[in-house]
Amino acid sequence: MDSDFATLSIRLVARIDEIPAVQWNRCAGVDNPFVSYEFLKALEDSESVGVEAGWLPRHVVAETKADGVIGVVPMYLKTHSFGEYVFDQSWADAYRRAGGQYYPKLQVAVPFSPVPGPRLLVAPGAPAKTPEMLASGLAQVTDQMGVSSVHVTYVEQTQAEMLEREGFLMRLGLQFHWSNEGYQSFDDFLGALSSRKRKAIRKERREVEQSGVVMRRLTGADIRHEHWDAFYRFYLSTSDRKWGHPYLTRGFFDEIGRLMADRVVLIMAEHDGRLVAGALNLLGGDTLYGRNWGCVADYPFLHFETCYYQAIEFAIERGLARVEAGAQGEHKLQRGYLPVPTYSAHWIRDPRLRRPVAEYLLQETASVRGEIAQLMQQSPFRQDEICG
Repeated sequence: MDSDFATLSIRLVARIDEIPAVQWNRCAGVDNPFVSYEFLKALEDSESVGVEAGWLPRHVVAETKADGVIGVVPMYLKTHSFGEYVFDQSWADAYRRAGGQYYPKLQVAVPFSPVPGPRLLVAPGAPAKTPEMLASGLAQVTDQMGVSSVHVTYVEQTQAEMLEREGFLMRLGLQFHWSNEGYQSFDDFLGALSSRKRKAIRKERREVEQSGVVMRRLTGADIRHEHWDAFYRFYLSTSDRKWGHPYLTRGFFDEIGRLMADRVVLIMAEHDGRLVAGALNLLGGDTLYGRNWGCVADYPFLHFETCYYQAIEFAIERGLARVEAGAQGEHKLQRGYLPVPTYSAHWIRDPRLRRPVAEYLLQETASVRGEIAQLMQQSPFRQDEICG
C-alpha cells in the first residue's frame, strides 16, 4: 500500500455500520474478537451502548484517497466512568473541585470488557507511522470537541508505549492470566504446581463433581436460544449483586450468538437437568478470553470450576497460548493465573489536571510493579517451573 499522507483525513462516525464490515475487520484483524466489527455492532444493535447507557459511539476512521480506510479506532463519548474497569472518578472529582468539567470525555475502549488488545486498528500494509497519526488525531479530536480528555484503556503494551512517546500519560494496572507451557492435559498442568496447590485444586474439582453438577462446553451451533435465556438469568443475578444494574441487554447475547457463534465458548453447569451457572468466553487467535459469569444456585467451588478450570482444559485441548480471565481477583493466583501488567494511556488537555495526574501515576506505577513482584512470590508453581 502506497498511501499519500497529504490526502489523509480523519472523521468520526456515530454508528459502526457506517463503515463496511470488511473495511473495519481488515484493520481489526482476527486475533482479538472484542475489536471485531461483529462484537461492537452487537453492542450497538442491542442498545447496550447508546444514549441511555451513556456510551455514545464516535468511532475514528482514517482514510486516504488512494487507499481508502487505513485505520479505525473504537471510541465513545461518555458522560460518566462506569463500565471501564480503569478508575478515574477521583480525577473527575479533583477537576470539578478545581472548577473544571471532566465530563463528557472520550473513551477508546471495548465497552464493559477489561480485555487487553489493540485499540488503534491499522490495515495491513498501511504506512509505518499510521498508529502515530491516529494518536495525533485523537488529541486533535479532543481539542476540536472541547472535551477534557481521551482515555485509551486496556491497550496492548506496544501501542501504550507509542502513545506515551506521543505525549499521553501511561497508567499501569494488573490482571491474572494463565499461560500454556506446552501442557498436554490438565493433569500435566497440575504437575507443574506445588504439591499443596495441586491437591487443593483436585479437591475443589472433586467436590463439584460429587455435588452432581455436570459441566458442558458449548460453541457454534451447539448454543441454542434456551442457553442464552439461562445465561442471561445468570448474568442478571450477578449484575444485581455486583453493580446494581446490568450493562448488557438480553439482545446483546442473541446478537453475538447470531454474528459470531463460532467464537463463543459458553461453559454451562447443569444440576438435575437444570442449568444453574455459566461463563461466557470468546475465542481469539491464540487466547481464550473470559467475559462474564453468573449463577442462580450456590455450590462449593463452582465458580472456580466454571470460570477457570474449564477454561484451562479448553485451552489445552485447543493448543491455545493463554487464558485471560478478566479484571481483579487475587484468588486466581492460586489456581495458576499469574499477575501481568495491563496498560492504559490518557490525554488530558488542561495542564492544571494533567500535572497532578502525571505525578500520581508515577507513584501508582511503582506501587503496581511492586504488587506484581510480591504476587509472583506467591506463585503456585514449583520454583523450577517459574524460572524455566
